Amino acid sequence: MTTSTRWLRRSLAAMAGSMLMLSFAAHAGAPQVKTQAPGFYRMMLGDFEVTALFDGTIDLEPKKLLTNTTQAQVGKLLDRSFEKDMVQTSVNGYLINTGDKLVLVDTGAGALFGPTVGNLRANLQAAGYKPEQVDDVLITHMHGDHVGGLVADGKLAFPNATIHAGQEDADFWLSKANLEKASAEMKGFFQGAMVSMNPYVEAGKFKPLKGNTDLLPGIKAVPAHGHTPGHNIYLVESKGQKLVLWGDLMHVAAVQFEQPQVTISFDVDSKPAAVERKKAYADAAKGRYLVGSAHLPFPGLGHVRAEGKGYVWVPVDYQQVR
Repeated sequence: MTTSTRWLRRSLAAMAGSMLMLSFAAHAGAPQVKTQAPGFYRMMLGDFEVTALFDGTIDLEPKKLLTNTTQAQVGKLLDRSFEKDMVQTSVNGYLINTGDKLVLVDTGAGALFGPTVGNLRANLQAAGYKPEQVDDVLITHMHGDHVGGLVADGKLAFPNATIHAGQEDADFWLSKANLEKASAEMKGFFQGAMVSMNPYVEAGKFKPLKGNTDLLPGIKAVPAHGHTPGHNIYLVESKGQKLVLWGDLMHVAAVQFEQPQVTISFDVDSKPAAVERKKAYADAAKGRYLVGSAHLPFPGLGHVRAEGKGYVWVPVDYQQVR
């Protein structure tokens, strides 16, 4: 092989390497997308189709908010679950298609809590449904991150739906007298409930409930008061399969499963709230049925297992709908 031939081959090899490196560099320079997948998760419960809907996340500081505990205990449990002092906390709703009715449990925060939430209605549409198809909306309680999505751009977000919520919550949160005497930090809770609920009240689309109430075949309201005066959970059953939607029976999974007695400053009455949580945990563990909760990591669906003096959350596996 001549010197010129060897030189030519080395030159060609060097050019090929340079072109390959340029190719890799071009691909590495692709912009990051920085958007998440649409926030819905679908499963079957007997003959019912259940779709979890993601509204977004709210940053909570459990050390400052949790009560009947210490900051040291909270910090230890957060660290155990790889959480920091600031916890991104999911806001979830649940859509139930019974085959005859389309039922939504809680509506997310709407425009009440800022840009990190307010996505439930868009995710409902991404899941293949339209807001006007919803027949009934079941509200666990009237805090803003559960009722804020009832209104969009000043109009009824679910124009054909009847709204159901506890009579006790309506009496408490929709009372102008209670608003006027509320502390400055609490006034926003009342105002959020009023701006969200009153358009439906005025339109004759609000139907309050009290006590154990059969709402639709397979769907029942059960009082679980404490977090708010009229907080309800909802039992959903089809063909022997059961799902209980907890609303705000718990907020911080890393802490409150391990220590069910821990309460939160958002509770209107923390003592009965703790009693209802303990009762719900024990029943879910014994009954081995599915649970869905507004503030468990999305989709917020899973089972509860007793362990020692506390409980363990076992989330559902991601699976195909059949």
